[in-house]
Parts: sequence; C-alpha cells; structure tokens
Amino acid sequence: MNKQSFIKGTLILLAAGILNRLLGFIPRIALPRIIGPEGVGIYQLGYPFFIVLVTIITGGIPLAIAKMVAEAEGAGKQDASKQILHVSLMLTLIAGTLFTGLSLLLAPWVTGVLLPDERVYQTFISMTPMLIIIAVSSVYRGYFQGKQNMIPSASSSVIETIVRIICMLWFAHLLMPKGIAYGAAGAMLGTAVGELIGMIALLLQYSGEGRRTNKLMPRSPQEAIPAPIVKETPPTNKGILKRLFGIALPVTGGKMVGSFSYLLETILTNRSLAMAGIATSVATAQYGALQGMIIPLLLLPGALTVSLAISLVPSLSEAAARNDRATIHKRMNQSLRLALVSGAPFAILMFVLAEPLCLLLYDNSEISDMLKIMAPFALFLYVQSPLQAALQALDRPGRALLNTLVGAIIKMSLIVYLASNPAFGIKGAVIAIIVNSIAVTLLHGFSLSRLIGFRFRLLDYVKIGAVMIIMGACVLYGYKHLPFASLPWLQFLASATVGVMVYLIVIFMTRLVTPRDLERVPVVGSWFSRLSRR
Repeated sequence: MNKQSFIKGTLILLAAGILNRLLGFIPRIALPRIIGPEGVGIYQLGYPFFIVLVTIITGGIPLAIAKMVAEAEGAGKQDASKQILHVSLMLTLIAGTLFTGLSLLLAPWVTGVLLPDERVYQTFISMTPMLIIIAVSSVYRGYFQGKQNMIPSASSSVIETIVRIICMLWFAHLLMPKGIAYGAAGAMLGTAVGELIGMIALLLQYSGEGRRTNKLMPRSPQEAIPAPIVKETPPTNKGILKRLFGIALPVTGGKMVGSFSYLLETILTNRSLAMAGIATSVATAQYGALQGMIIPLLLLPGALTVSLAISLVPSLSEAAARNDRATIHKRMNQSLRLALVSGAPFAILMFVLAEPLCLLLYDNSEISDMLKIMAPFALFLYVQSPLQAALQALDRPGRALLNTLVGAIIKMSLIVYLASNPAFGIKGAVIAIIVNSIAVTLLHGFSLSRLIGFRFRLLDYVKIGAVMIIMGACVLYGYKHLPFASLPWLQFLASATVGVMVYLIVIFMTRLVTPRDLERVPVVGSWFSRLSRR
C-alpha cells in the first residue's frame, strides 16, 4: 500500500477532482439542451431528499473510519484497520438496505406531498438504489484515506464520472420522448449506473491490496518475523462501534444540518416563489438554473477544497495525537493559501465574464445575473471546507455543527423573507445563499482561532485581493479591446488567457506561490527543482 504525503495526497485528489469537475460540465452543458431547464429542475428537486438519506446512512462514517484507521496504522495495528473496515461495512449495509426499502415504500407520499412538484416521482425511484451503493463506497473510501492512500478514491471517482456522463445523457435521450419527467429520471438512472461502476472499481482495488499483502507475508517459519513480546488485546466490535459512533455522530449531525438545510431550501424556495406569484413550472426552471447550472459553475474550484479537506483529516489527526501544533498551523496555512490562490482566478472570470460564460456554456444569458452576484463571494465557500475539516479532525465536530446550524437558520429565514417578495424572486434565494456562506466560514475561522490559537496571515489575503483586482482589470480590458469580437468564444478565451497569465505572474511576484511550492508537486516537481537551481 502506497502512503502519500499530505501535499502529494492532496494533489492526487486535486487532479482527480479537477478532471471530474471538467468532465462534469459535459452533462451540465448537454443535459439542459436535452431535457431543458425545467427538466434540470425536476432532476434537482429530488436530490435534496436523497442527500438527507445518504447523510443518515453514511454521515460521518467515512471521516470516522479515516481517523480511526490513521490512528491504527500510526500504531502499526494493521489487523485493527481491517476490523474497523468490516464493522463499518456491516453497519452501513444494514442502514442502506433499511432506508432503500423505506424510500421505495414512501416514494408516492414524499413526491406528492413533501416535494413541490409531483413530476419528480420517476426521478426519486431511479435514485433510490444508489443508497446501498454509496453506503459501501463511502466505507472503502474512508479506509483508503485513513491509510493516506488517495489513489483508489481518485481513480474510482474518475471512472464513476466517465460512466455517469455517458449513461445519464444516453438514458435521458432515450426516455425524453415519454416526457420531461421521464427524461429527468433517465439522467438520474445514468447517475446510479456510474455510482455502481465506481463502487466496483473500489472493491477491485481493495482486492488487489489483499493480494499484494499476501505476497509480502512470510512463506516459511524460518522467514517469519518474530512476534513481539507484549501482545496488545485486539479491539472488540463493540469497542469499535462505540468509537465509530463517538466520532461519526457529531459529524453526522453537522452534515444533517446541511442536508436538511438543502432540502428545506428546495421546498422553501419553490413555495416562496409561488407566493411571489411565479408559476410552478417557471419556479422549477429557475431553481434548476440556480442549483443545476450556476452553483456547479461556482463550485468548480471546489475540487481543491474538497481534496484539501479529505487530506487534512488524517494529517491533522496524526499531528494532534503528537501534540504537534506547529504542524497543525503549517497545514492550515498551506490549505487556506492554496484554496484562495486556486479559487481567486475562477471567481474573477465568473464575475467579469458572467454573461458570455453563461451564453457559451448554456446558451442562456438570462441566468448570468445570478452568477455575477454570487461570484465574488465564492471565495468564502472555497475556504470553508478546510476550516470545517480542521475542526472535525481536532475533535470539535460539535462546534462545526453549531456554526452550520446558525448559518442554516439565517439562510432559511432570508429565503422566506426575500424570495417571497416579487421584487427579489429567485435573487432572494441567491442573497440568502451568499449570506449563509459568509456567516458559516467566519464562524469556523473564529472557532479554529479560539481552539488552537490559529492566526490567519492577513498579508496573504491583502495580496490575493490586490491580485484579483489587477486580473479583473486585465480581463475586462481584454474582452473589450481584443480583436475577436466577431467570434465570441475566441474573445472569451483570449481575454481569460490574458487575465490568467497576468495572475500567474503577479502571484509569483508577490510570493503567494514560490518555486519551493512547485518543487513539491508530484511528477513535475523534480523539473521545477532543477530549473530553480539553474
């Protein structure tokens, strides 16, 4: 089993995450052209309830497994790691089977009464089998992450994405002649197939790990490694479950707040838009544009923040076990700087070029106002994941839960107040989401500062703000003055390229990124090292 360093593990997940996000835009662009914004809205309406069920089944289990396995591996207890995996797998399989049955049984009531559009029924039925698949996949991902081997998670996610894209577009196209509801259901069915193939990829890699371990085992008594004099009592299943629940339940609580917030956001947004006098079909289309087109675009740089959050948990857990505060502070500053430096150019491009971007991607410039409003505040989302992961890794999931709950209450209140006002409409929901992201991020940062005395490097944030302004001015100037106005896509690419090049030059000049940072990058790091020495 290959164990990677914090930076290398993060970059492996980042590479997979970026590839997944880029591939993910194929259905984001193609699906609205197949089933329309209203079909995308139906597809999105069923997802929040599904996320709630996934959270109940898995919740904090992957994080708890990663933490427990990292601790066991650090102590050299490989048998304990396997036992943790088996106990967790049994737990999630039972929960997944139970909730799959309940979901199928209650599907008519959920889609007819709870959700705001009964056409979501077919989509809801199509997504239900994914509960068991995701339950199994989450356990194995947590296990590999605990071993600080990010390759299985990264490779399986890429395989899952490729299969999902092919199947969801194909199935949506096949079922669209039966109506929008069936087209959306076809897309969801394709997603389920992708999850299944991703799970199989994880299982194959785990099986390969077992074969490699057997080859390394001594073949004869003469080759056997002497047993230690002192034998530690192996953990009992009851003990593992107790520890698992002790870590997972607070994390699950925090995720439940987010999941229920997402579900309530879906219901309240559509109900509030109806109160504002907007027809159900129009409200569904507007919500589909927000959740299915705009927010995925904003979260494109989230590939890095998710990678950082996943890698932070075992890394900070090990450092905390050694009471190594210097490493904790170092990892946090690395994570926040990477999140901001990588996310800033995306935020600028989405703000300055919102209208041409929406027109090129979705053939719809009317939704660009939502993107333009949200883009500057996306930076809060990019740093939120590492901050929350740090609180969880440092055994403060309850604090992360409270912060998320406060943000959810604020968001729900603003949605009801603003989205029901005809003067705001869907923009009221946009404002509520922005305020929520700012509030939760600031609360996480304050909590971390109080917990470990962490101090944010304010000069880095001032530098990033200045670099963003410079890049934004260059992008705007390029879009207005470069001689490609007759070819909008070329005008967009040229101005974006100019802006990114200026951004890269300035972040090196301000030392937000240094040659030493590049030397740590896998594969190309050695090349940068030789270049810097010359």
